[in-house]
Amino acid sequence: MIDTPFESLVTLYRTMDTAWNEIAAAYHFNCTGCADNCCKSLFFHHTYIERAYLCHGMNTLAHDRQKIILDRAKNYCQETFHQTAETKSLKIYCPANENHRCLLYAYRPMICRLHGLPHELSRPGLKPIISKGCAAGLFDSKPYIRFDRTPFYRQMAQIEMAYRQAGNKTGKIKETIAQMLLSQ
Repeated sequence: MIDTPFESLVTLYRTMDTAWNEIAAAYHFNCTGCADNCCKSLFFHHTYIERAYLCHGMNTLAHDRQKIILDRAKNYCQETFHQTAETKSLKIYCPANENHRCLLYAYRPMICRLHGLPHELSRPGLKPIISKGCAAGLFDSKPYIRFDRTPFYRQMAQIEMAYRQAGNKTGKIKETIAQMLLSQ
């Protein structure tokens, strides 16, 4: 059974996963990892509910597995966020990645779920922003199949707003998975 605060999020995640899988199948794309692996990308996440859900997933793991991931998260942050240096991607694996698999796969945030495929985002009064997708898909040689992420972002914003109001959460967050796991 899904915990009540996460029901809407899990439903949205299922919808995202279904849409991603359908578009990937239409492209005949199967992600098998690549040299520019997205699990080594510097992604920032901006929602309290996704942080809470990721930490919830972390708490389902055995304590020894949690310790390994948290140690990796500390190392990730030490390497990535130097006090005197500019923050940049060093192509370090996400601390939840082990042997090219995500140990928190069912709890991974939206950007991890939607990454890779060509897509678009629509903003009111502006032309859609179209992204070409990851290099592994060789999408440049294929006709674009419409994958509009906008509805997902809108639903996530509504879910996040309700979660923030219910938990009296204010302020913005901008955290990597490593930082989110260390915040629990």
